[in-house]
Amino acid sequence: MEDILQIIEDRKEIYLEWLVRLCRQPSIAAQNVGMAETAKLTEEILQGIGVETRQIPTSGYPVVYGEVGSGEKTLAFYDHYDVQPPEPLELWESDPFAADIRDGTLYARGVADNKGNIIARAAAVDAYMRARGELPERVKFIIEGEEEIGSLHLEEFVSQNQDLVQADACIWEAGYTDPQGRPSVYLGVKGMLYVELTARQANVDLHSSWGTVVPNAAWYLLQALQSLRDAEGRVLIPGFYDRVKAPSESDLEALRQMRFDEESYRRQFGLTAFKNGLTGLNLVKEHIFQPTCTICGLWSGYTGQGTKTVLPHEAKAKIDFRLVPDQGPAEILESLKKHLVDGGFGDIQIDLLGPEHPARTPTNHPFAKLVAETAQEVYGKEQVVYPIMAGTGPMYVLCEQFGTIPTASIGVGNSNSRNHAPNENIHIADFYRGIAHVATILDRFAD
Repeated sequence: MEDILQIIEDRKEIYLEWLVRLCRQPSIAAQNVGMAETAKLTEEILQGIGVETRQIPTSGYPVVYGEVGSGEKTLAFYDHYDVQPPEPLELWESDPFAADIRDGTLYARGVADNKGNIIARAAAVDAYMRARGELPERVKFIIEGEEEIGSLHLEEFVSQNQDLVQADACIWEAGYTDPQGRPSVYLGVKGMLYVELTARQANVDLHSSWGTVVPNAAWYLLQALQSLRDAEGRVLIPGFYDRVKAPSESDLEALRQMRFDEESYRRQFGLTAFKNGLTGLNLVKEHIFQPTCTICGLWSGYTGQGTKTVLPHEAKAKIDFRLVPDQGPAEILESLKKHLVDGGFGDIQIDLLGPEHPARTPTNHPFAKLVAETAQEVYGKEQVVYPIMAGTGPMYVLCEQFGTIPTASIGVGNSNSRNHAPNENIHIADFYRGIAHVATILDRFAD
């Protein structure tokens, strides 16, 4: 690997320039800002390292697809070129699309999620081919433009291009170092059911004096929400836990070896304790292997400055259920509907905003071991293997829907990368280590 690592060292300023260029191009899918320009720029960067690319249209934004190399095995990279909106702008210390570098850290919207990983993987391919002349396997780049808005048309792309997405393994979009600087390897994602609930009572907001005899939509919705889970956070929808798989012994061993730095995370979040006083192995097991029911937003009536004595006729809440294997979003949605009807809340409107299946690769899979072992070699620190990421992504759609593709998620972020928040960032040193890690995987995967 010395020849490849030397190329990375010699070209590190060029690779950083690629990253800065991509981060300075806005690509906000939710607002249709810069999407066509970013797809074109992503394609140009890949073409510059010898990748044969094309933009494959969908009913939404196109997928940038590319292939390079040959060999008996195929390794896919899944990434996305869209980013979250940068608001609130006033909380950024520099322009979110300036790609400002301060004290060895690059600040930009999308640099951790997910443009840093796009460039790290392109740079690894570039360095490998410059050092060795060719790759030992075929590599596929699958870079969508809608991950931050729910991958709305990825299933359409996959269904229409099943031959293009087939691979022997896949490197997923994201990864981070923990507070101790140890690299994380994620072997799956939770699923999601995202819904919006709307409660209506009167046909117009009323003077609050009518609260004596007119039902209040806000109170009504709160009562319905309270029926969904108990004080400890356990979901009360009948059958919700029926398909939840218990962690295997190899899963539990991975958790024991994780040495989760709960104190650092607790300090970072400003907490005196985690929910229900959880700590140690029980804390990590709950975080990784249990589903959730979370109120993401709640609004009704008057929320402006000062007072307005009003009785709300309408109340809304956005809720996400994070799902674990083998829970399915369609089944959970039907259970939610029945639960509300049975509880006397059948007139509450339910709008489906985003379904996503969970997916995972076993911790003892050879590809999982390869990614973990090479991470430890490159970073010089013990890797942290997460059997499932606490977050969600379209891994099922791409890697399990039409045949299981073993998948591991790694990347160039850090424990305080602030994805989706102001001052999103990566450390430049992590960017270069991420390139070296991918290059090492490329070298070992064919064997």
